[in-house]
Amino acid sequence: MPLATITSSSTNNSRMPSSRIGSSLFAAKYAPRYSGLFPRQLESAMGAMEQVAAAGLGDAALWRSLAPGLHLHDEEWLQRQRPLAIPSELIESLRGLLREEGYFQLPPQPWDLPIDAMAQLVRMLDERGIPLPFSFMYDEFWILYYRLHGMIQGLLGPGYLRLPDFWTWLVDPQRHESGWKPHRDKGWQSLREDRSPKSITIWLPLTRTTPLNGCMYLVPAHRDPTYGTPDDKDWRHEPADIRALPAEAGSVFCWTQALLHWGSRTSPRGEAPRISVAFEFQAGDVPPYNQPLTQPTEVPDLALRLKLVSQQILQYRHMYPLAPEVEALAKRLLG
Repeated sequence: MPLATITSSSTNNSRMPSSRIGSSLFAAKYAPRYSGLFPRQLESAMGAMEQVAAAGLGDAALWRSLAPGLHLHDEEWLQRQRPLAIPSELIESLRGLLREEGYFQLPPQPWDLPIDAMAQLVRMLDERGIPLPFSFMYDEFWILYYRLHGMIQGLLGPGYLRLPDFWTWLVDPQRHESGWKPHRDKGWQSLREDRSPKSITIWLPLTRTTPLNGCMYLVPAHRDPTYGTPDDKDWRHEPADIRALPAEAGSVFCWTQALLHWGSRTSPRGEAPRISVAFEFQAGDVPPYNQPLTQPTEVPDLALRLKLVSQQILQYRHMYPLAPEVEALAKRLLG
């Protein structure tokens, strides 16, 4: 299946049309506060952002210098990418798990992508104080989700769409950080009558995750008394029903956006940071949860990636202390 490119000039308030050339995270109003998104001092982040902006954020040479082993809207490379083959019987099993338990976890996949190099890029951005969603300037971070196209289509149906909600985390045990606090991404209204999802989150660890470095915790849907009900802000689950989900790098997590979940508090014994990315998708037959929606077989050009990353920074600014200068820069980039 050939990929297409969308450009910043092709966007509107709903769906972005594509020009054929080949190639959230969670909706902000539902997201909890999380104070560790800019792990370095805000002054450092501001300084790094101003330096990057001065060098020209739309200049591929700038981003290539930061990660020469990764791709930047490399059309030839993008044309060669293909989704993973997902057996239909597995998809049917996964659909059943989403209806029953609200989530599933798969072992590391044959990504044919440099997962270690992608994690190293996130570390480098963190060290320089650059907001981590700028990792999505690189093709590999978009292709991660394109690899899962067949699976997502099987879960949400043909015509599913990619939401402009994504994020990148580095949760560092040496800084005593934690992941997101307990929350439901969108709540009970994101489910159909049969408990199948209208929208999903796909969370991918790029490093090994354990209870000591911030692995995911959740309450399975069938053990959550208020899951899928208008009372889902009232948490009545038993502590024994909480499930920890350690995982190896390259594993796949998917959950409905009604599922109660969180990232654990780290311990200095956790050694390496937890690095992960997530993206949201919705069925094509429901109103947009956020805009602009895009086709999952389209990859944004660099100019549009800048706008989308800026959108993430701004739509989550209620979740972390954002320096005015960084906010102003994101607004300028978003236009």
